[in-house]
Amino acid sequence: MDENVNPIYKAQLLKDFADLTVWAVGDAGCPTKGTLDPEILVWCEANGFILVTNNRVSMPVHLSDHLIEQDRHFPGIFILSPKMSVGEIIEELAIVAFIAEDDEYQDRISYLPLLR
Repeated sequence: MDENVNPIYKAQLLKDFADLTVWAVGDAGCPTKGTLDPEILVWCEANGFILVTNNRVSMPVHLSDHLIEQDRHFPGIFILSPKMSVGEIIEELAIVAFIAEDDEYQDRISYLPLLR
């Protein structure tokens, strides 16, 4: 999760699904807060994490640069909807985490809600 995503999402996911791995920018072992988006994309790619973000403006540009200009791949990006409740987002992220194929969201941005 990027640093601008409300920490309630990580806390609730881990509370409800203890076997799920959820890291956030600023956690030990993750990029530090203030890390530039392109560097976060490289870290997520290297560690196999899908990025959850609120960034609808610059993240598509950064992902395009990552994929096209740098000729790389990316596990995927989920952009949260401000119209969804915390519970709806938690439910949707959990469902995707447990049923998605490993590369189902590779190299693309997906906007929540995915399942409605």
